[in-house]
Amino acid sequence: MNLTVTDLSCARGSTQVLADVSFTVAAGEALILRGPNGAGKTTLLRTLAGLTPPLAGRVDCPPDAIAYAGHADGLKAQLTVQENLEFWAGVFASGTITRAVDAFDLEGLLDRRAGDMSAGQKRRLSLARLLVTGRPIWCLDEPTVSLDTENVQRFAAAVERHLDGGGSAVIATHIDLGLPAARSLDVSPFIAKRLRADDPFAQGLDDPFADGVEP
Repeated sequence: MNLTVTDLSCARGSTQVLADVSFTVAAGEALILRGPNGAGKTTLLRTLAGLTPPLAGRVDCPPDAIAYAGHADGLKAQLTVQENLEFWAGVFASGTITRAVDAFDLEGLLDRRAGDMSAGQKRRLSLARLLVTGRPIWCLDEPTVSLDTENVQRFAAAVERHLDGGGSAVIATHIDLGLPAARSLDVSPFIAKRLRADDPFAQGLDDPFADGVEP
């Protein structure tokens, strides 16, 4: 399933961040977003996912095709791992959670409350939710935060299986995931001219919404 972006302009709050972004991600392909902190990767992903309205341009893909995972884990702390996954499987009417549990080695944690888990375990559970959405396009913002080397490899394997099954992904990451069907896009050339001149985020400061908080 293709994701086509045409002349997209994006804003962080009231400030334009990116201008005239165009690309296509085909089924079976991953696009890795590159660029310094504050360049607009998070803003672009949130715009693709429909969480932030674009200033101009088009995002073309079928309705409800995109699953988004940001910096916030988005878990229900009082629920167990199994209950969290079953909740999301119910929301998306996707059936079994077995594939998600196996992909992120969560079998031994099914009865543990999400609020009692380590940061790395929470991240694994958060990413496992992608597999119960049934959505073909994944938009992922620094998905390997808090993961050790072994679980980064698990994540990369899950993405590769998703691509092999005809899915696609747009991923902001500084890590080489070793995905054979991946290409890179540096967002720096698309930074809006006003941001280049006036905004301190253009000079390497962290994106204030990098923690997943909506503007």
